[in-house]
Amino acid sequence: MRQACALLLATGLVWGPAALGQATTNPAPAPASATSGWKNRSTQRMDNWWNDAVFYQVFVRSFKDSEKGPLANDGIGDFQGLIDKLDYINDGDPKTTSDLGATAIWLMPVFEGPSYHGYETSDYYAIEKDFGTNEDFKRFVAECKKRNIRVILDLVLNHTSKSHPWFKNAWDPKDPKHDWFIWTNQKPAWKGPWNQEVWFSPEGHPNTYYYGIFSSYMPDLNYRNPEVTKEMDKVTEFWLKDYGVDGYRLDAIRHLVEDGQQQENTKETHDWLRNWHNFYKSVNKDAFTVGEVWTDTATVATYVPDQLDTCFEFDTSFATIDAVNNADAKRLREATSKAWAAYPRNQFSTFLSNHDQTRVMTRFGNDVTKAKLAAALLFTQPGIPFMYYGEELGTVGDKPDENLRTPMQWSADASAGFTTGKPWRPAQSDYTSKNVATEAADPDSLLNLYKKLIRLRQANPALAKGDYTALDASDKSVYAFARSEGEQTIIVVANLSDKPVQGCRVRAASGPFAKVGAPKELLSGASVNPAAPRVVGKGGLADYVPVNVLAPRTVYVLDVSGGK
Repeated sequence: MRQACALLLATGLVWGPAALGQATTNPAPAPASATSGWKNRSTQRMDNWWNDAVFYQVFVRSFKDSEKGPLANDGIGDFQGLIDKLDYINDGDPKTTSDLGATAIWLMPVFEGPSYHGYETSDYYAIEKDFGTNEDFKRFVAECKKRNIRVILDLVLNHTSKSHPWFKNAWDPKDPKHDWFIWTNQKPAWKGPWNQEVWFSPEGHPNTYYYGIFSSYMPDLNYRNPEVTKEMDKVTEFWLKDYGVDGYRLDAIRHLVEDGQQQENTKETHDWLRNWHNFYKSVNKDAFTVGEVWTDTATVATYVPDQLDTCFEFDTSFATIDAVNNADAKRLREATSKAWAAYPRNQFSTFLSNHDQTRVMTRFGNDVTKAKLAAALLFTQPGIPFMYYGEELGTVGDKPDENLRTPMQWSADASAGFTTGKPWRPAQSDYTSKNVATEAADPDSLLNLYKKLIRLRQANPALAKGDYTALDASDKSVYAFARSEGEQTIIVVANLSDKPVQGCRVRAASGPFAKVGAPKELLSGASVNPAAPRVVGKGGLADYVPVNVLAPRTVYVLDVSGGK
């Protein structure tokens, strides 16, 4: 240990216990404590409010520009505009069907910062002035509570902005905030996980280097310094306690604490998050966190549930898109089964696309039937569903990132009804046909299907938070599974192909089918085989033809629990 410390001092590095020559670029294995006690994790019941929730991801800058007040018609979305459109997300009345029906909102970064996207923070305690004030945000939260909408904030713990006052003079070893960041006097030769440059010099200080895994504009915070942890605990408590938010989405969280060249999924990151988890639960035992750990299922699952309540399931997301595009169920069945086994029961978050990815409608080649199929899979599969604003309209968008975050398309009016001023970014060119007003009036629209699917999920406990059992299908283009909760058992059968499938049989050696009855189709009311499925073995399912001819790219949701 003394030799390692000596080497660190000699190279000028003030972070990480590993010497440069000894550090590894391979991810560390998950600490034993991350998975101990979870040999069959999917059997662990951990029902919480988020297991009944449907989340809607909002980029405030692009959602709605206010029409009255100090920020009106400036071409930038703000909290007043968002308040004005809350009834679109959820009007608070379960008897109405005009609203989308989402019950929770994830706000992309809303703290003060120099970049349009908000992922470099210059003040963790202040709302971005383009969006309004802290009081405007407090009013927004109050309006959400009136409608029983939960609110979580995007919290960027890994790094701050180089324009943050903490970093202004931090290059100076005598500055009180120097050790809040990661410094070296000799630039290391190694780079970041995707071969990017990670060492940068502050202006005017060529022999001093700071670490920033994402950009020179985003210096990483040094969580080996307890003062940084203390400050971020204050930030965490501030928004939970003083403003009543319900939790956080954690950006880039696998990169939190580095260990030499090992820059992701370190033991130190897991340890820090475990302590932070205990802290935020002490502030609010019902607070919720969802982590962005953009990697494989096995690694992501090591963060849940003792560090983060859930994480986004990237493997399942990619498998869903592939299944729809390739009409092959194998990868999706395997990915979902793997996720189901890896996490505590339903403690993972599902999605089709987000602010970092090509929009799902673009990946489907603007094919509405594919978008409808994917939506039906999102809301019937296990996990906690998240949807990206505009996804329900079929909004398109490809890189660069600004084009993934274009204004919400409210109407066929100028600037898509987003603003009467000059929008910060133009809406997509097809907004005259893909917008809320047009699709709300079309019973067969993608928007109205999303509304129906959300209500279907919320009305059926088996879909919202039930067990998952993959079913074998006799046709490779058919994906079939069962969801069961209490007295309810539902069979979902999806024809992924663009052609009808006749006489497809589904089966399971064992499962939740101890007692079944005649099926009832819940999604479209389509005609199905009226005979009850035949049970075999320990709750298994004998060869069963639920629908004689499965329509192209169609999902059937069959409640077979009549015999229970």
